[in-house]
Amino acid sequence: MISALNRLFEWLLEIVSIILLISLALVVVVAVIFRFSGSSLVWYDEVASVQLAWLTYYGAALAALKRGHLGFAGLFLALPPKVRSTAFFLAEGFVIGFFVLIGWAGWYLLGVFGEESLISLPWVPLSFTQSVIPVGSALFIVAEVLSIPDAWRKAMAGTDFEKEAIEDAIEEARQSS
Repeated sequence: MISALNRLFEWLLEIVSIILLISLALVVVVAVIFRFSGSSLVWYDEVASVQLAWLTYYGAALAALKRGHLGFAGLFLALPPKVRSTAFFLAEGFVIGFFVLIGWAGWYLLGVFGEESLISLPWVPLSFTQSVIPVGSALFIVAEVLSIPDAWRKAMAGTDFEKEAIEDAIEEARQSS
């Protein structure tokens, strides 16, 4: 069940990240074309920065799901099993707690923005563009929770999950080419 949910969530994050990346690239290319033609787009900078923030949050959630963030696997695996299990749950608690705090602060900020909007596109509310903070935090927490069972098994088995993730990515790239 968790494995199927994990794959569905991964697929969703990949699709959204790909759409955000392609749309960001298109906005930048269109803006460059307009600038060279002598008529710059006034909304380009604001929209591109918002898209980059969204891509960052969704990509971070995807990386969390795949346990792709930087870590210290060698140091972690060198710990005795009891200390390793304690360290594992402490680290998970800190990460989830941090994103709960970020999500809460982001939610609070949405109320502070009130009726404000983007400067170049006054019909786009700031609360919409900044909603990525609580939404992205929630996605990160879900990704972290979904990846805990597999990470726990690997941690207790002494598996270097960073090395394994790199090897899996290489194998996946080979298969897709």
